[in-house]
This record gives sequence, C-alpha cells and structure tokens, in this order.
Amino acid sequence: MSLARHEIELLAPAKTADIGIEAINHGADAVYIGGPSFGARTNASNEVADIARLVAHAHRYNARIFTTLNTILRDDELEPARKLIWQLYDAGVDALIVQDMGLLELDLPPIQLHASTQTDIRTVEKAKFLQDVGFSQIVLARELTLKQIRTIAVNTHAAIEFFIHGALCVAYSGQCFISHAHTGRSANRGDCSQACRLPYNVLDDSGQVVAFEQHVLSMKDNDQSANLRALIDAGVSSFKIEGRYKDMGYVKNITAHYRMLLDEILEERPELARASSGECTFYFQPEPERNFNRGSTDYFVNGRKEDIGAFESPKHLGLPVGEVAKVGDRWFDVAIDDAETQEAGGIHNGDGLNYLTLTKDIVGVQVNTAEPIGKAGRIWRVFPNEDISALPDLKPGLAINRNRDRAWENLLSKKSAERRIGVWMELNDTPDGLSLTVTDENGHVGQATVSCEKQPPQNPDKAEASLRENLTKLGNTIFHANDLSLSTAQPWFAPASAINQLRRDAFTSLEAARAQSYQRPERAAAVEPPVPYPEDSLSYLANVFNHKARDFYAKHGVKVIDAAYESHEELGEVSLMITKHCVRYSLSLCPKQAKGVTGVQGTVRAEPLQLINGKEKLTLRFDCKPCEMHVVGKIKKSVLNQVPASPIQFYKTRPTPAAS
Repeated sequence: MSLARHEIELLAPAKTADIGIEAINHGADAVYIGGPSFGARTNASNEVADIARLVAHAHRYNARIFTTLNTILRDDELEPARKLIWQLYDAGVDALIVQDMGLLELDLPPIQLHASTQTDIRTVEKAKFLQDVGFSQIVLARELTLKQIRTIAVNTHAAIEFFIHGALCVAYSGQCFISHAHTGRSANRGDCSQACRLPYNVLDDSGQVVAFEQHVLSMKDNDQSANLRALIDAGVSSFKIEGRYKDMGYVKNITAHYRMLLDEILEERPELARASSGECTFYFQPEPERNFNRGSTDYFVNGRKEDIGAFESPKHLGLPVGEVAKVGDRWFDVAIDDAETQEAGGIHNGDGLNYLTLTKDIVGVQVNTAEPIGKAGRIWRVFPNEDISALPDLKPGLAINRNRDRAWENLLSKKSAERRIGVWMELNDTPDGLSLTVTDENGHVGQATVSCEKQPPQNPDKAEASLRENLTKLGNTIFHANDLSLSTAQPWFAPASAINQLRRDAFTSLEAARAQSYQRPERAAAVEPPVPYPEDSLSYLANVFNHKARDFYAKHGVKVIDAAYESHEELGEVSLMITKHCVRYSLSLCPKQAKGVTGVQGTVRAEPLQLINGKEKLTLRFDCKPCEMHVVGKIKKSVLNQVPASPIQFYKTRPTPAAS
C-alpha cells in the first residue's frame, strides 16, 4: 500500500543503520538511508546487510525503510546500480529514492519509487508527469509556498513529501553546478564542495563593495515546527527531516521533537492517522536549538522574507550562557545569566563555548575544566584548552554562548526513548489449562495455550494480582498492555512458570502475525501509452548523464536533449546555480523594494552583481519576473583536464529529419 493522504508520516534520516534504529525508536514512521553506493551523500554509505537489519527492526512497527539511490549515473554504472537495487529489494527495503530517470528503463524489481529532491518539483506539470511515469511519492521543492503546495496536491494523487527541518541548499535542488565547475566534485553525484558556505565580497556594476566578507549564499536552517498544521491542510502527508550526515544525538532529538508535535495534531484531528504503530515515551525533553544550526527560517512557505540568510557565519553559535565577568592569565570567569544553564549544573568540562569578536568572527573555546566560584553557582571559572592570549577580544561584558553541551550529549548517548505497541489481553480457561489471546492496536491477534494445574486460590485478590503482574510483564517486548481481561471461572492459582510461558508464546504468535501481515508498498504502474514530458527540449539543467535517461525522455516526447553539465559540453559561461534566494533582496537592493520610494519611478532594472572569493569570481544575474537569481560562471580548465573514472560518450539528441 502507498501512503494515503490522511496518513501522516514522519520521515527521518539515518547515516548508519544504528542511527536508523534509534530514529524508529524515537517515533519515525519511515527512515531514509544510503546504500553502499550511488547515494547523494558520499560519506553516508551502508552495506546491504546493515540495511536489512534496520528493515527488520522497522517492520516490527509497520515503519518503512527507503534507500537513496539518487545520484546521476554514467552508462557504466547502470548495471551495478540495477544489481544493487535487486539486493536492496531482497533485503526488504520498501522504496527507492531516485533522481536518474535512466533507472526506470532498467529491469527493476517491483519496488516502490520515490522522486528525490534533485528532481526539482516546482510545478503541477512536473509533479503529474513523475506520478504518471510510476513515482508513488514526490518531494516538493523547499522553495514552494503553501498555496503552491496545495495546488500541486489538489491536482495529483501521489503522496506529497516536504522537508520540515535541517540544512537548506540555497539552489533549487539538482540545479547547482558550482562544485563541479570549480573542483570537479559533482553535487548531483553526491560530492558537493559547498561553495555556498564560503564568504564573498559582493560588488555592484561600478565595482563598489556592497557587502564585505559575507556568506551571502549561506541559508539559515529550515524549521517548519510552526507550520505543520498548515502543511497538512495543504496536502503534505510525509514530513521529512534533513540530515543523512547528522549524528545520533541530532536524529534522536529532532525526530522526538516532531513526533511530539505531530502526535498533538493527530490527537486533535481524528480524521488523520499515523503511518506506523506504537507510541513513544521519551526520557528527555527535545530541544532542536541544542543541535548544530545556523539560525532558523521557514524559508518561502509563508512567502518571501528578508532574513533567510546566515550571512555572518555558516557556523553554529549555540545558546546564550552568560557573559565574561573577569579575565585572568590562564582562565576567564563567566557570569551565568541563563537560569536553565544554572539549574543544569553550570558549565561542564569538555563543553564548547564561543563568542563573536568585534569583526563578527566566531571564536570557539574548548573548556578543559570549569569550576564554580562562590556558593551561588552563578560565576564559573573556565580554564580553556587554548592560551588566553590566543582568544581575541576576550574581555568583561562579552556575551558567551555554548554550542557543545557535554551533559546534553551524555544524556542522549544513553537510552532516551521507548516505543511500544498497545495490546489488549484476555485470559480464558481451557479443559486442561489456560489460553491467552492478545490483540494489538492494528487488529493483529496472537494466541497461545498452556496445560497446567489450576487450583482455587486461598486469597482471590492476591491470586488475581499475581496473574496480572505475570501476564503484563512485557519489558522485553515491543508491546504495552492497555488492558487485561481475566475471563476465567476464577483467578486460579497456577505455576508462575506456566503463566510466563503462556505469555511468551502468545506474544511470539502476535509478532509472527504482524510479520506475516506486513505488506511492502506496491510499485505504481506507469501510464500507457507514455505521457509526454511537459517540455520538448532539455538543457544541461535536466541532468541527463546516460543513454538510458536519454531514451526515457525521448520515449516521453522530448525532441532535443542536452547532456548533463558533468559531461563537459558546456564550456562557456552558464548558470551554475539557480535559486529563489535573491542577494539583492536580502541586501535591500531589489528594485521591487525601491518602487514607491521618492525619486524612484517606472521600471528599475536589477543590474548584475559580482561575487568574489579570492581568485574565484561569479556573476549574479537576476530574473525578476519569476523572482529568481542565477549564479553564472564557467568550468575551470583544471576540471576539464581531470581524467574521468571511465570515458563518457554522450551526444545531444536531435529531432529525426522528416522523410521527404
């Protein structure tokens, strides 16, 4: 079964299978994880056997596992990719997340297909096309507004997925080639060099510097916590957390945060249903701001805003702790003005502190040891790993933040959640003993019997309490007893060993029934005859990197097909990034902002700007009608001189001349 629109899915990332297991334990309805190769995160690969272990754990809760195979592929990689897909299918994986349309032309198992974010879905036409060629779930572009999301949802029946938390790529996903042009490392092949996080000088057409050493392409982090209800109303059913490079603590914390928020909504709205089984108990209070972040934004969901960028620094400043009270030769004192920090025991050995210098640089300070001064616990003396002389601008009154809290990390390194499925239990008499029937929240039934001697109890109340205690000992299972009905003639006294065996057998039977009833989501059939692609020509922006992808688009009516940028056919200046973010708007230099201002009349043209980072120069061009920015440049000779792993032979497809 595919995800229905009324089913609400929390989709969490996993760098490793163990992180994926904890994502499930902390409330994820589904987890996406990279396989051994061909995933869009080079350093987040996993062996098939580890993914199979994650699958087994997830399916116990009716949760699903999606594997990312979302890079563009060379021709020589298609067959290895096909074999890997079959291995993943045999391992029980529920769906593949893909970008390369060439995969749809291969002999694949009947595994469900999900469209990766790199397919860049911004229009109804693109969404309907991907749905009609066999994608069951599509992730929409992060740049869409609620109105645009709703329009796509109304006009499609595929499950709508949307990113709700994590790092933001400034480019439309799949539409950034700066990394490849400058370093040969392709973002569309999982190896982005993150040029967007670098500092740039921004120059206008006269050469004047309008921004100095600013990270003008670096976005704040996505946070849709306040928009979940609106996103559900717009048609989103899968809520995706970014972070396949993130550690265990991040996944635990952020998954738990959104689990709690979504559970509130599910409680309010009975017409909605959770996509998997079980309820979570958390042994900590989720706090998203404790994890690495660059500040938060809801991006374009509620329209364009000026403060979406993390221009001063792409680093994590952390949470306020206090301010410097005194500076010594080997230490400095911090006056804590945060009550929560004081209650949590102040500053800890191994904490990471930081502060902003006069030039707005972030200086990190690793705490070697810290000790309270005085009895109140408000002043803490910090002995850093660094020499005091190496800490610029450190002086009394300076605000101090903490971006690494060892106590918090230690808390999340332990068992921090428990997920259990509710069951109803009924004990009955049999001619030679007892039977136990257990029914879970999904209607699955397990049953067991035991032959044993039953004796009338001398103390009925005590006997009943003993039966209830032994039958509801579910600590080593994934279940929780919602209710136990004793439907026996009386609360018999029976050997504890027999009762325990009866309970174990009944729950073994229930687990078997759940496993037998689990159905992997089905692959959607493509519409026949093949539906036409919304456009009849494709530039390098379509990321067509192999002959099977070319054949796919040709089958769907495309007449002109250019090769992907990685094929090195675009040697001159082209758009290396297309983005909804506008540097002019963020710097209050947008002509639309100027309209209505005294002295500004008629149409004002948005002149290009220059980005300078060392020897790197890029041009910003502004397409004001769709309100988009193009970062323009060309591929470096050093990249062209690199020898590819295997020869790439790909040529433009042209219309076949009509017969005379």
